[in-house]
This record gives sequence, C-alpha cells and structure tokens, in this order.
Amino acid sequence: MPQTLEPSQGDHHDKEFMTTLAKGLAVLGAFGRQRPTMTLSEAAQVADLSRATARRVLRTLNQLGYVEQDGRTFSLSPRILDLGFAYLATQSWIDRALPLMRELSERLGESCSAAILQGNDIVYVARVPARRIMSATLSVGSRLPALHTALGRMLFGYLDEAEIWRRLKWQRIEAYTPQTITDLQALFDRIRDDRRQGFSIVDEELERGLRALAVPVLDRNGQAVGAINLSTHSTRTTRNEMRELFLAELNRLASQVSSMTF
Repeated sequence: MPQTLEPSQGDHHDKEFMTTLAKGLAVLGAFGRQRPTMTLSEAAQVADLSRATARRVLRTLNQLGYVEQDGRTFSLSPRILDLGFAYLATQSWIDRALPLMRELSERLGESCSAAILQGNDIVYVARVPARRIMSATLSVGSRLPALHTALGRMLFGYLDEAEIWRRLKWQRIEAYTPQTITDLQALFDRIRDDRRQGFSIVDEELERGLRALAVPVLDRNGQAVGAINLSTHSTRTTRNEMRELFLAELNRLASQVSSMTF
C-alpha cells in the first residue's frame, strides 16, 4: 500500500520550522518496501529535492549511521529501528495490550491487531496473527489506508468534523473491491456512526473475504490513543456473529488496557 503523508506536510509558515530537518526526514521516508535501495538521483526525485541537497542529506544520514552506502546505492541501516522503538517505548499501552491480544487471539482463533492513526493511514503497533487472511503480510510498522479499515474509521471518528472533511477531501479515494465505500458523504456518515456506536465493522472493503471489527483505546480524557481489532474471513464469521461473539470481548480488552495504562 502506498504511504500517505499528513495533508499539511510541506505547508509551513512557522519561523522556527527547520527546513533542513524536514528534508532529511523526507529522504528517510522515501525508503520502503517498494524502494529498499535508491541512488542519489532517485532519492532526489522521490523526496522532491535537488541533487545537491539530496547528496548532503544522504551523506549526513550516512555519517550518523542511519543510511548505508554500497557503491551508487543507499539503503536504511538497522540503526533506523532505534527511532521506531523509541516511539513504541513511550506508548506503554502497547506493552499492556500485547499479552491480552495474544490471549484473545488464541482463544477465538482470529487475528488481533492494534494501530495508531498517522495522516490518512493506520500504522500497526502490535499484531498477533492467527491465520493468514490477507494477501499482504502485515507486521508492526505496516500501513493501510485508514478510511477502508475498521481500525482507521474508529480513529477517524475521534477527529473533529472539520478535520475529518479536510482529510476526506485531500485523500484520493480508491475502490479496492466492489464493496469499497468511495462516496465522501457516505464515508463521513459511516465514520460518525461508528464513533457514536463505539465500534466499527468493515466488511470486504479493503480486500475480498476480509472482515474486521475494531474498538478504540481511550486515555483519561476520553480521546483515542489507538484502536484494537479482530479480523476474520467472511466465510467463517458473519457480521452479526462478530457483534454477538467478538464485540464484548474486544471492549473488555480495550477497557483493561485503558485502565492499566492511563
């Protein structure tokens, strides 16, 4: 899935905004599964930088140990993991959730995942796979389009309405399956309905056969810091069965995580 950036990225008027740092992060963000290695020219093109700027950025990242060079190509070094693990270390709810997710997944025989919202994507921060039900292999750090996942719709519901509309209008809506909701008003209504009912079910909108139920993890102020889901194959579990069999279990897990963490 393509990575989506924050809608406001690149539109800064703060006098203290560090353009050089932003350029360095843009180059780091350009690496990914589709581009594990890049030449100087490719990095400049993908990050929308001049060759001279891209060269300075890559040399700096190389000297800091975040990027490795092999001839004309550059790639991320293992040290980049320090940045990701530093974030995870500040999110104590993830550590609290993981053993509970593992127990629930084993008991129900379904995959259980936790994610946060970043721009118009969800980013997986914990995952306990049961059976392989998606064609794509998901792991911690994987991204999916938030608008077509139960996790994402749940998290979108905790944005204010103006922000939801801003992100909807900025995002290019793609039909992944015949069931994908692509109408902006329909998506907005579904997000608000899911927020009101406290859970989201997304049924074969991202991939045929994939059905998922998600609930939020809330802080002491009632704001969502993340969401947790159970996902299954549509031939195994109906929507009604997900509500009747999974919802109470998932709500209990999310409540435990919230009460232990915040």
